[in-house]
This record gives sequence, structure tokens and C-alpha cells, in this order.
Amino acid sequence: MRFSSVAIPAAGLILAAGAASASDVDSVKMGLPEGLQAEYENSTTTVALSPLGAYQAPDRPWKWCHSESYQGNPWRVALTNELRRLVDVLIAEGTVSSFEMSDSNGDVSIEISNIRSFIEKDCDIITSVPGSTTGLDSAVDAAFEAGIPFVTGAATVTTEKAINVDSNYWKWGYDMAKNLSERLGGKGNVVMVEGIAGVSIVDQQRAGAQAAFADYPDVKVVRMVNGDWTPSVTKNVILQTLATNPSPIDGVWTTGSETRVVAEAFTQAGRPLPVVTGSITGDALGYWQANPDEFVFTGGAVLPSIIGQSLFRAASRILDGQSPVLNTVMIPIPSVEMADFPGWYADCMKPDSAEIFPVSPTDPVPPAVMAAYFGSDKPAPGWDYAQAPRACD
Repeated sequence: MRFSSVAIPAAGLILAAGAASASDVDSVKMGLPEGLQAEYENSTTTVALSPLGAYQAPDRPWKWCHSESYQGNPWRVALTNELRRLVDVLIAEGTVSSFEMSDSNGDVSIEISNIRSFIEKDCDIITSVPGSTTGLDSAVDAAFEAGIPFVTGAATVTTEKAINVDSNYWKWGYDMAKNLSERLGGKGNVVMVEGIAGVSIVDQQRAGAQAAFADYPDVKVVRMVNGDWTPSVTKNVILQTLATNPSPIDGVWTTGSETRVVAEAFTQAGRPLPVVTGSITGDALGYWQANPDEFVFTGGAVLPSIIGQSLFRAASRILDGQSPVLNTVMIPIPSVEMADFPGWYADCMKPDSAEIFPVSPTDPVPPAVMAAYFGSDKPAPGWDYAQAPRACD
């Protein structure tokens, strides 16, 4: 076993692993910087103390295993490629012996089998973009019992024996709705385009947006549709909405990466372009470059590179013997406004560059954030944002 119940320092407190109450967890949250405390407000993600206790780092070189649940779109492939690139840095240094990846392609039973196979192979850590919130808990618990930390990114599991690297999607939905309302001067008609119906993140985003819109009674949500985070679906539902809503549409609230197709749908319908929210993308930046006086955006950056980097930084710190103070590490979603576009744009970005993802001009997760979560200024092994590839590399 690499875990023990020895007390660990957490945000200025000494707490015994596995023996914490809700008040203990709240005390640890309050010990975080104020900006990070806000990342936990209204989130539905389970938060507990770190399950790792006094984690004893395994001898180097480490065996890194990664359980993927889907590689069927460019966003997910880009996340995996960035994680693999970073682990390859540690392999070149001799810190990691190998990187092994499995892909269950959306089949939870296969994913469980893959995780159990990693346990049998005595991996030193298992990172994952899990395909189920609850379905993997028994396999994750088995990894914990075998002394193998299990670290998720881009999605979470409910067992408290995992470390989840997550973001507050209620806050993400709220912030974009608030910014959109302010850009509209507190008055106008808005269409909400959600992701895939029934996904917990979608429910969180909607709840946050509705809370923000409630503060702007003259901002009217005239239609809610599902774009499934898919360009073709999003464009079709926008065109259908415009065909059945002759009144002006001043804003489109969406959390996906389809802002460019939203703008194109309005142009195709002969309607003035609205203010659009969402996650910045290469094709949106290319569309803005081609239409600088038309495209109006307010949003942020939910990018595969940021999630892959955050997953790597948390996992490599754990392998180095560091334990986060909580089992859920909330990564702030960087805000991106149009004034920031020149720093995000690259010459390779065109209106059809859907597979090019922009790269933040500065580290999107400053070292102080990870230091606060891990109670240590010691950097993650192998981490150097200056070496991250740019969008056109």
C-alpha cells in the first residue's frame, strides 16, 4: 500500500485522511484563496478531503496508464495528444518508464475491464477521462485499494477515492449569461443552445445561466434548444429557431465550441448577428479575422490543451509524493473577450479550422493555483508552459 492514514496538512489544518466531516471540508475550502473558494460555490460535484493521506511516492521510473472512454472527435484526440506529449517529456528524462493507453469507445463495461487490467499491470498512476460518473466507482475503488491513485479530467466519478480535476460548470453558465446580459445593456431576446440533453454538465450550465438571467428581467429567453455540442446539429436548430421567431434575436447563449456556425446560421437566414457566448475555437477566431466588424463574442476557453495539462500537472504532483488538499481540484475556466482575440489568433486559423484549437498566450492555470490546491510551491515534474506547442506548430 502506498497510502496511509497519517495526518496531512491541508490549507493550514492537520486533518486525518478518511475521518473528515462536512465542516472539515468547508474549513479547507475557506483556507483556499478567495478566488478558488468561489469555484466550489453551487457546484454539484462531490467534494471531500483528499483520499491519499500521506501518499508515499513509488520509486522512479513511474508507469503511467491512461484510461480513455472516447476518441471519436478532434477535441478528445487533442486532449489525449497533449497529455501524451507531457508524459513523453518525463519519459525522455527517465522519470516515467512507459505510457500505456486504453480506449473503451463509450462502453462502460470495457472501460471497467481496462482499469482492472491496469491494476493487474501494477501501474503507478491511472489517469482517465471517464465515460460514466457512477459506473466506474467499483473499479476506481479497486485501484485505490491496490495503492494506485486514480485521477480524472474533463469528467468526474462519484467515489471519494478518486482525485477529480474538474471545473465549476454552474459558474461557467452563470458568468456567460451575466456577461451576455451586460453586453446587451440588460435588455433583449436570447436563445439558449444547450449541449446533450440529460448530461449532468448541461444541467449545471443551465441552472447557472437561469440564475444570472433572473437578475435581468428585461432579458427574455425566447427559446431553449439542444445543439448537442455538434456543429451540424447546432446550425440546424438555430436556422429552425430563426424561421419560427421573426422577432429580433439579440444574443445566443451556448457553452459549446460552435460559435462560428451560430454566426453563419444568422448570416444564412439574413438576420443581424447576435452577441454569442461559448468556448473560443480556431474556426471562431478565423471567422472573426474574416468578419472583424460582425462577430461579437463573450465567453471563455474550455480547451483540450488546458484540461490535458491540468490533468498532467495534478497526476505528476501526486506521483512526486504530493497530495491535494481536496479530492476535487476545481480549475478556473479562463475568460476570453474580444479584446483578447489578437493574443489567441494564429495565422493558420480560418473559418473552416474546426480542428485547430487555440492556445492561451499565458499559462491558463497559474502556478499559484496548483500550489494552493497541493499546499506546496514545488512545481509539477516536467511542467514548463513555455514549451507547450502553439496552435500552428
